[in-house]
Amino acid sequence: MQDLQQLHEAILTGNAKSAKAITEAALAEGIEPLKLVQEFMMPAMNEVGRRFECNEYFVPELLLSARAMKAALELLRPLLAARGAEPVGRVAIGTVKGDLHDIGKNLVGAMLEGGGYEVIDLGVNVTPEQFITAVKEKRANIIAMSALLTTTMSAMKTTIDAIKAAGIRDQVKIIIGGAPITEKFAGEIGADGFSESAAGAVSAAHKAVNG
Repeated sequence: MQDLQQLHEAILTGNAKSAKAITEAALAEGIEPLKLVQEFMMPAMNEVGRRFECNEYFVPELLLSARAMKAALELLRPLLAARGAEPVGRVAIGTVKGDLHDIGKNLVGAMLEGGGYEVIDLGVNVTPEQFITAVKEKRANIIAMSALLTTTMSAMKTTIDAIKAAGIRDQVKIIIGGAPITEKFAGEIGADGFSESAAGAVSAAHKAVNG
């Protein structure tokens, strides 16, 4: 019998090879995919987030844990979809137009996946039209925008204005983040949520969706 606590530990320590092997063994034993996600993987990522907030973990550890989580999720995602398990929400994530930075975006995407969200990664230099398409065609109900440069912050407001003009603002919650972004700025441009770190993105998404 597979010791599933080892899956928790593999994600916590960022061991992608071990996380994948344990997940494969657990599935072979007939353990439910949802049980693996809810009882072992999500708690592990929550603990990673806590350690990051407390300065016990830093970006390298966060990236390794995110990679381990992804390795296990790749095996589980098709099985969860086949069972009709709905994600907590669908997030279209991207770095805004004019900005090519992706480390922060990738971290946030991994944390959101760990929190049970389906993540649609639009990449970097994302236009307002690409975000709008993700809402219309891929049924994203959350948009997560990232900007690392003060010069590209304005693209966030441009995107929100475009979403309003497209008539879909009431269909989607918008959360933003990145080095120069503040809660005050988020309020000024009409975003629904803000996080100053990757670890806080999941609670920002939960809060935006659940009010």
